[in-house]
Amino acid sequence: MAAVRGADTRPEMIIRKALHARGFRYRLHAKDLPGKPDLILPRYTAAVFVHGCFWHGHNCPLFRWPKTREEFWRDKIGRNQTRDVDVRCQLWADGWRVAVVWECALKSKGRLPLAHVIDSLSVWLSSDAKELSIEGRLIDESTQ
Repeated sequence: MAAVRGADTRPEMIIRKALHARGFRYRLHAKDLPGKPDLILPRYTAAVFVHGCFWHGHNCPLFRWPKTREEFWRDKIGRNQTRDVDVRCQLWADGWRVAVVWECALKSKGRLPLAHVIDSLSVWLSSDAKELSIEGRLIDESTQ
């Protein structure tokens, strides 16, 4: 687990590069905000998290419960999910808007086109919407 990155992951770098190319400017991993969001865009009062589906227990094809040490993993991922909810609530209470881009939206069979993901983020940033979640499409394996 020492090799698992907490920042500058491949999905995060994809989002950062694409937003920057569209002219959005941001700060990284703001230590003064709850949860240290991956990106903050102060001009839009927006925090963006790029979540790995495994570590945050996302209900998608990329997430599978480990077969070993099941109690440990259920406890760890459950704590991560609880912390995610608490962080979002704290950010909302402080006046921030929160977006989550899930790893499955950027990779796997159900991934969305990157332009669609960035378009969705761009529209959200320019809106007054309080939250956004971008997830990959669910693919029925039996039809393929």
